[in-house]
Amino acid sequence: MVRAVVIAAVVMVGLPCHGAFAAAQAGDAGEQVWDLASQRGIARDFNAARPNARGQTPAFPNQTRAPVIKDDVRLQTRVIASSLEHPWGMAELPDGRWLVTERPGRLRIVSADGAVSPPVKGLPAVDARGQGGLLDVAVRDDFAGTRRVWWSFAEPRGGGTNATAVATGVLSPDGAAMSDVRVIFRQEPPWKSTLHFGSRLAFAPDGALFVTTGERSHNEPRKLAQDVTALLGKVVRLDPEGGPARGNPHIPGGRPEIWSWGHRNLQSAAIGPDGALWTVEHGPRGGDELNRPQAGRNHGWPIITYGVEYSGQKVGEGRTSQEGMEQPVYYWDPVIAPSGLAFYDGKLFPTWRGSALIGALRDETLVRLTLRDGKVTGEARYLKGIGRVRDVRVARDGAIMLLTDANDGEIIRVTPAP
Repeated sequence: MVRAVVIAAVVMVGLPCHGAFAAAQAGDAGEQVWDLASQRGIARDFNAARPNARGQTPAFPNQTRAPVIKDDVRLQTRVIASSLEHPWGMAELPDGRWLVTERPGRLRIVSADGAVSPPVKGLPAVDARGQGGLLDVAVRDDFAGTRRVWWSFAEPRGGGTNATAVATGVLSPDGAAMSDVRVIFRQEPPWKSTLHFGSRLAFAPDGALFVTTGERSHNEPRKLAQDVTALLGKVVRLDPEGGPARGNPHIPGGRPEIWSWGHRNLQSAAIGPDGALWTVEHGPRGGDELNRPQAGRNHGWPIITYGVEYSGQKVGEGRTSQEGMEQPVYYWDPVIAPSGLAFYDGKLFPTWRGSALIGALRDETLVRLTLRDGKVTGEARYLKGIGRVRDVRVARDGAIMLLTDANDGEIIRVTPAP
């Protein structure tokens, strides 16, 4: 059943409330109206939170804790579909339906009115332990003619090892099955880990396919984020049919698929209004990062990073900068646990055009960043308590679509309140 909630994000939306929203009034069956302003007295400015990493200073103004955006937008949320088991990625089809992945290995089609299809047949097996499973999904603008789909997943590789992989296939006209299924990318080396797979997919304007990978978290494999002969902790750029894309950087001794390296666990990727790839990655405690990865650049992990280990100890030598290594465009301390990224280009929120919209798992919010000349100028957080936001997309009609990661995950449509 479609369920609607109206949220009035009044005054400074950067003031998230702690606890449930206060109900302003009850609507018809299946609909409620909630008023964020009624919780204003216990709200707390997220920029006032104590950092996890003491004594670290940003490299330039607004690299962290940018000014809170003042916004009087009123938001309406509508649950389009529920009972999805740990959904991870989604892609809109030309007819307004959505492809949605569930981590246990199921790909489903969700209609505009919330009807959820049986699992699409023909996908390869996944390793769904820990953070693994069926991950992102993407289509190109020519889907109506080709019906070709791409998806990323944690691939079992034998002996308890696994690795991020990307496959492609053709969706049948009735949406029931995939044919011509081929794995076009396999992360090397595989590892015995259930953590840090990445993995987002983003098609560049020139048709190349960007894929993000994690560095598998443990102390030994994380070092391979700095090893250009390995595909852990990398952004890779592929030909959608397989193999490295033309025009990739020449990295001495490096794999030809690599676009950039020195990343930790990238679960957000999108093409920005500037036509460039932007990513957001999970950092350590106090080190989540927004980046604009460029060809052949080293982003430093685990040699440099903001934040600290989960234990509170320094990461490596505790350095936040080093010559030859890139600084993040922005970082969060404390972290938001980011997943999903979209740049708003719709008509429903005209003042949001060009903003980066990021899902927050830990913060259970939708994060909005404004940018100018490649730098962050402001931050806002909306819908506090909406759930663990795993993915964010902008629908063709301008609505913002959220995917929440839970045993009973939801697709939520966000529009301006009437």
